[in-house]
Amino acid sequence: MAKKATATKSEVAPQPTVAKTAPVQKQSVKPKWEYKNRTYYLSTGKSPLIFTLPAKHNGRKPLLWFDEESGYQRELRYATNQASPFVDEQKGQVTLGRIVFRDGVLTVKKEDVALQKLLSLYHPLRNKIYKELDKEANSVNELEWIEFELEALTIAKNIDIDHAEAILRSEYGEKVTTLSTSELKRDLMIFAKRNPSLFIELANDDSIQLRNTGAKAVEAGILRLSADQRTFTYGESNRKLMTVPFDEHPYSALASYFKTDDGMEVYKAILKKLN
Repeated sequence: MAKKATATKSEVAPQPTVAKTAPVQKQSVKPKWEYKNRTYYLSTGKSPLIFTLPAKHNGRKPLLWFDEESGYQRELRYATNQASPFVDEQKGQVTLGRIVFRDGVLTVKKEDVALQKLLSLYHPLRNKIYKELDKEANSVNELEWIEFELEALTIAKNIDIDHAEAILRSEYGEKVTTLSTSELKRDLMIFAKRNPSLFIELANDDSIQLRNTGAKAVEAGILRLSADQRTFTYGESNRKLMTVPFDEHPYSALASYFKTDDGMEVYKAILKKLN
């Protein structure tokens, strides 16, 4: 009988064992609360002697904050003897407090963390009728305003008288024609100081001179503007020059017309007559 072949076992090299490590979980880092005195002010433009802000939730004046992590609205309440402004985190008997602005201002000491967090983070009227005073942000805004003023005043000082008249005409209208040169310069500096951003915008507007020339042409009778401010005509012949597009300022439309090939010739002719 033929002998059966015996199967041979192949040896497998031992595999190195890899230690399983648990995945590293990222921990959410919450911003650290800064303990400091905080000041809040009414942003409505009014400063009543006494103004009381809602301090607890009720049907007429809801005081709720939506918690995105939990997925539901959480009731708020200011309690002077509690560490949290959330009702579901308050324990035992509570002592309700009032939130009172006097002369439009409320200062909260750093020890009253619950009230500060209620006002700075959770109150539904935050940034609607009151804001937290940010001294650093206010300093930045003041610096930007001062820089705007300096830039505007420098432009106003060096601007020529025709350009000055053009800018002031946008504010004063025909009254600008009654001002002397010194009055024009004075009012221009005042305008630049009071509203520097608008002044700089007008000073850099290449259409402001064109609008001014159009207004002067109408005042001089070179051009006429119809009573409904929809049509410009030549003063002498009453021949139609252009129709003002709907919902556009007549002198802005005229300035745009002056920039066209035909309008440029009209503009040059007007300048000669004005001079």
